[in-house]
Amino acid sequence: MTSHSEKARQWIHIGSGAFAFLLRGLTWMEAAGLAATALAFNLFLLPRIGGRRLYRPADEARGLPIGILLYPLAILLLVLTFPTRLDIAGAAWGVLAFGDGMATLVGRWAGGAHWPWNRDKTIAGTIGFLICGAVGASAVAWWIRPSVVPEPSLWFVILAPLAAAIATALVETIPVRLDDNISVPLTAAAVLWLASMMTAGAARQSWPYVMAALPWALAVNLLVAWSGFRAGAVSRSGAIAGTLIGTTMYAAAGWSAWVLLFATFALASVASRLGLERKVLLGIEEDREGRRGAGNAIANCGVAAAAAVAAATTPYRAAAWLALVAALTAAGSDTVASEIGKAWGRTTFLVPTFRRVKPGTPGAVSLEGTAAGIVSALALAALAIALGHIAWSMMVVVVVAATAAAFVESLLGATLEGPGILNNDMLNFINTAVAAALVLAFT
Repeated sequence: MTSHSEKARQWIHIGSGAFAFLLRGLTWMEAAGLAATALAFNLFLLPRIGGRRLYRPADEARGLPIGILLYPLAILLLVLTFPTRLDIAGAAWGVLAFGDGMATLVGRWAGGAHWPWNRDKTIAGTIGFLICGAVGASAVAWWIRPSVVPEPSLWFVILAPLAAAIATALVETIPVRLDDNISVPLTAAAVLWLASMMTAGAARQSWPYVMAALPWALAVNLLVAWSGFRAGAVSRSGAIAGTLIGTTMYAAAGWSAWVLLFATFALASVASRLGLERKVLLGIEEDREGRRGAGNAIANCGVAAAAAVAAATTPYRAAAWLALVAALTAAGSDTVASEIGKAWGRTTFLVPTFRRVKPGTPGAVSLEGTAAGIVSALALAALAIALGHIAWSMMVVVVVAATAAAFVESLLGATLEGPGILNNDMLNFINTAVAAALVLAFT
């Protein structure tokens, strides 16, 4: 057996990013073909020419190099997803290659303090990720820029990769076993895609309204966060994250969006306290005595906050509002379904096998919880209609999207939460993202 060299693995990981600059002179079909070729090479030829030295111990145990297969697969999917915007594919590749690769090298070289929520990740490594990922992605985007029609602005080339690197560096610190070759390019591509839809005209038009609402947004959210913390509804980190998210939504989308956000939070908080005695007896009550933390706030409201920003900075205001409503409806209804299921569920099973399990089992659903979730989705959708966010004709679409997303989350939870590949916060984020994507696809 050859010895594993993590340093050599990371330098190859970084060096492979140089191929991203080739996207300037390639069509999307040529780029996809090369990525598919790289995938086949890593699978069949690399192990035969000394590539097993790049296997991690886990790869040796399973006999399959997951990481070096997911890398070219991620590039292939980026190219197929953004065939007319290879600068987005290239910039996401840049974050993966230069940011993720340098994070490990810098972290091992510099050492120092670790993140409190993940002792395997150093703060120095995250800083290295942020700087190298942002610079590398920006360089790739700038190089590919002349081949994109219409040519992206320099602001996009500079600021979008920086935003992508910041978001991805934070995601990379989450203590789960999900491979970075999946989480990093997916997060980077999502941020870059959102930034690509922003226009100076839309932002200029919204700017006066955003600035006028900002003082009120900050004051209201500070008061609510303080009250929530004093009442035991949120932790200190939850209060801070909630203030940032709430202020963003109020300023970008107005007071009515904030009302829907608050209703979602209130509904989830009340549901968490229902049947608490049974949950405590079964050992399935919420952590921190039900206090919602920063991870929970971002997971349940991050997609809605991004949609609020899109409503203020892109020409697609109606679609952004629809995504915002779907995301919050999914977040609120899913929490209600989960908490009611744990409190009063009598028929609890796993998707898709329908095997009966105990309440609180990761990915489990119950008839009682599902019914409560649907009723909650109807209530939140009706509130959104009353506030003028969506039309009556969209109620069924929003409720169906939220319910379908909840089942997707349950399926992933049943298969991936137990092994530690995903955690509850990531599943909640996926739930809201799927709901927003589905409602846009349905319309």
